[in-house]
Amino acid sequence: MDLEFHQLDLRYEELRSRSPARERQLLSSLTEVGQQTPIVVVGAAETSQPIVIDGYKRVRLLGKLGQDTVRATAWDLGEAEALLLERMIRAGEADSALEQGWFLRELRDRFQLSGAELGQRVGRTESWVSRRLGLVAELPASVQRHVRMGALSAHAAMKYLLPLARAKRGDVERLADAVAKRKLSTRQIALLYAAWLDGNTKTRELILKEPSLVVRAHEQVRRARERPETPAQQMLSDLGALGRIVGRVEQRTGRGELRGLPAQEREEISHVISQTSREIRRLFERMEKEIEDARQEHT
Repeated sequence: MDLEFHQLDLRYEELRSRSPARERQLLSSLTEVGQQTPIVVVGAAETSQPIVIDGYKRVRLLGKLGQDTVRATAWDLGEAEALLLERMIRAGEADSALEQGWFLRELRDRFQLSGAELGQRVGRTESWVSRRLGLVAELPASVQRHVRMGALSAHAAMKYLLPLARAKRGDVERLADAVAKRKLSTRQIALLYAAWLDGNTKTRELILKEPSLVVRAHEQVRRARERPETPAQQMLSDLGALGRIVGRVEQRTGRGELRGLPAQEREEISHVISQTSREIRRLFERMEKEIEDARQEHT
């Protein structure tokens, strides 16, 4: 059967997060070949409108394409049973923990189901149900809204933003707004989370105000570390390390540490000084000759 959009009850639309990539793919398919799979609806006693159980992306995208109707099939089931059956059919799609929490909360609030009844309906323990409901309760609603709209991945929200929400709820809401606006990846959000844990008050304020700037700075440092050094950079680095070692030994000598050593240890150090001095002179003489030869060749 065909249903007009204004006839549909979309009360469960917010139980699933959006994926811009999947929606682009489906939009392309709908444009080329039209709707191939009907949406699923059920009737409800309190309304004459059919309630959409499955097919929210199709409804949304067909509307974007200017369609007035959508092809639908009706299940002869109660509302709760239809929701549970739809979840069972697409069990292989692996909902995020957050989406599972939304679903369980909806069943609990709308149908007055206890934790034990929810666990029995979805084939899980009561403690599993309690943990999922707890996640939804702890994560700020504004952060969950970004996940629903596809601007923030559920994985990033649960792994990185939820721990921050437990510490300071207001900060995580500001951070989620900034991250969602800039469409940062999960890897970039992980970087911000690490910087937040290691940072001081000023660093955290910068993360809240300019998360993209912090991400770029860290990625530049990472690329610099991964970039292989040229022979000149390696030699300069080694000479710099040599100079720093000389400086440390000079400081220790200036503090009179040599004078306080036993005669045997001073003799050992004297021997090493003579050997190291010869090696350094030989090295510098060779380097000066190489540099001079290179200058003559260039001329």
